[in-house]
Amino acid sequence: MFLKQVAQVKLGAKVKRGDASFNGKPAVILSVQKQPVADTVTLTAQLENALAGLGKTLPAGIKTEVLFKQANFIDHAVRNVEEALRDGAVIVAVVLFLFLLNVRTTLISLTAIPLSLMITVLVFNYVGLSINTMTLGGLAIAIGELVDDAVVGVENTLRRLRKNRHAPNPRASLAVIADATLEVRSAIVYATLIVVLVFVPLFALSGIEGRLFTPLGVAYIVSMLASMVVSVTVTPVLCYYLLPRAKLLEHGDSLLVRWLKAGDTRLLHGSFDHAQSLLAAALLLVVIAGAGLLTLPRAFLPTFNEGTFTLSLLLNPGTSLAESNRIGTLAEELLLQVPEVTQVGRRTGRAELDEHAEGVHSSEIDVDVKPSSRSRAEIIQDIRAKLALLPAAVNIGQPISHRLDHLLSGVRAQIALKIYGDDLDTLRGLAAGLEQRLRTIPGLVDVQIEKQVLIPQVQVRMDYDRARHYGVTPAAVSEALETLSNGKVMSQVLERDRRFDIVLRLADEERDPQQLANLLVETPTGHVPLRLIADIAEAYGPNQINRDNSRRRVVISANAAGRDLEAVVTDIRAVLARTPLPEGYFTALEGQFQAQEEATLRIGLLALVSLTLIFLVLYSRYRSVSLALLIMSNIPLALVGSVIALKVTGQVLSVASLVGFITLAGISTRNGILKVSHYLNLMLHEGEAFGRAMVVRGSLERLTPVLMTALVAAFGLAPLLLTPDAPGKEILYPVAVVIFGGLISSTLLDTLLTPVMFLLFGEKPADRLQMQAGDESF
Repeated sequence: MFLKQVAQVKLGAKVKRGDASFNGKPAVILSVQKQPVADTVTLTAQLENALAGLGKTLPAGIKTEVLFKQANFIDHAVRNVEEALRDGAVIVAVVLFLFLLNVRTTLISLTAIPLSLMITVLVFNYVGLSINTMTLGGLAIAIGELVDDAVVGVENTLRRLRKNRHAPNPRASLAVIADATLEVRSAIVYATLIVVLVFVPLFALSGIEGRLFTPLGVAYIVSMLASMVVSVTVTPVLCYYLLPRAKLLEHGDSLLVRWLKAGDTRLLHGSFDHAQSLLAAALLLVVIAGAGLLTLPRAFLPTFNEGTFTLSLLLNPGTSLAESNRIGTLAEELLLQVPEVTQVGRRTGRAELDEHAEGVHSSEIDVDVKPSSRSRAEIIQDIRAKLALLPAAVNIGQPISHRLDHLLSGVRAQIALKIYGDDLDTLRGLAAGLEQRLRTIPGLVDVQIEKQVLIPQVQVRMDYDRARHYGVTPAAVSEALETLSNGKVMSQVLERDRRFDIVLRLADEERDPQQLANLLVETPTGHVPLRLIADIAEAYGPNQINRDNSRRRVVISANAAGRDLEAVVTDIRAVLARTPLPEGYFTALEGQFQAQEEATLRIGLLALVSLTLIFLVLYSRYRSVSLALLIMSNIPLALVGSVIALKVTGQVLSVASLVGFITLAGISTRNGILKVSHYLNLMLHEGEAFGRAMVVRGSLERLTPVLMTALVAAFGLAPLLLTPDAPGKEILYPVAVVIFGGLISSTLLDTLLTPVMFLLFGEKPADRLQMQAGDESF
């Protein structure tokens, strides 16, 4: 028997499951995904070269265009952070020179920056780490701190050389420099160790936040350790060659330093007379700052500036491909009317084997935009207004942000409300009611229900008794129906180097209930019509059934715009609390806010670990709870400026700003270590008695290095603060804001409060250390 005697054999195309267009014109859009180990920028350049070669062989009228390149975002981000690193180094040099007013001392201090960066790059190369936005961000944050250890060493060496120059019996310069270096080495090592230790617990961060901030932490720690090594090795050598014969040893402090010391002297004497009032005022400021911190709006991560929008356009299931194309093309034309939009590309439907298989009712549009005077929020609002005319549910996001949302909740939106239950009709009814309530919440946009709707279906219901009578199993019937209705690849035909599938399926004219009823099904006794063992009817049924953890569910997705995400989520929870659900039905609210809450709790616990490590290190060094807590008091003082900075800049409390707080905890202890160590050294090695005079002398002698280290660390962050929306800087900006504000407040308040607190609480532990330390330097 020939095949043509029982079937029609003809050439045919596969069922078209989607379409695409570029700027409203028909196109084929090819997505290229890289392997995890591949370098995005390098691979993109290789692909562009391949496309350039392919363009020479394409038929007339066909050309290639690149719609979206993640490499563009990476290039812009890396370039912006590199510029911030360069500009930060320049600002650090200017600040140092203003204090030192000497080329030699400035040059010695600045040498720490290139040497520390070179050591960091060598370490990265040795362990196989890449230079990316986050590692460069760690260096940009640390750029001002890289000179701190060198500044302390240079300033103390300069002070000792100047004193030695005017001594009756001057010592050899080498001995003076060695003693000056040893005098501050302990403070340098412990201060750097604390800065490093507070970052270590952050490596316990998991999920997206861990993948983002771990490289930043590694770069920060390696560069800080490198700067410490440089300060105790290279810096003293440079001091020996450049400072002993320098003319500045004949002169006193610069005009700026003399003015600062005169003002500090007056402030110190005034603060000693009002110590209780100052401490009470500082405590009140800390309490107010703590309350302000709790009232800050919250978010998971800062908003990225990717330069491209991703739009999801959903029509009702059952919409034909032709209609989806028509509405999708209209959407492209509307998008091109937005002044900032340069090009758009649309993909409608997805192949059934795609990782995100979608029906032809679903379209995804990539929108490239150019820089504009309008804000990102204004552009999005313009896009929403233009697309509001379409009979479609629209969700607006960005490529990377959409993928982050999808990783967090399985939905490409910031908020996903999942309703669980057994009956699909009940689920749809509950979702419709909740959707109407959610639309009344201010700041909630792109609200839409997952497209689980009833669509026309041809349903085949098996009659198991009749099937058993004919000796046929339900599985055999289902397999036959699936083969003929959906089609099944039976074999392949080879034609030169091309393969063609041989597909068995029902003819289109036989795809109706009447014809389907006559479909012959094989039984042990022969073939019988399907109608004898099953009932065929036209009815309505769900287009899809989705489950999480084996439970049926329907999702309502939404985004927040123009309002704090946490406040929006609070309103959603209030709506859910007022909405009764039938027995066996429940809801789950997921999305970015959930990740933010979990990350906040985790970082809070890690912060306690960091504070414990700081205390243990300080206690091991000073062997005094009072002195350890006195030095750590700079941490709450830094909180004051950080909260003010976040309020002034309108920033939210995100994972990035929390990382900034932990980083600041280590940095802010440096000032206290430098001062307390110097107070103790004056008593141990220079015969100073505990009292006002000693505290004033120690504070004035440490005023210059404390101010220099704090100011260069703060102003080194200025390039990250000036363009917060630039790609690459948006995630570093909150970190920089927190550190900048905290350093300003902790430095100003430390100038007054640390001397006061040491005078009030430091006498007993200082006397005890005098008896125990011997010749040891602090």
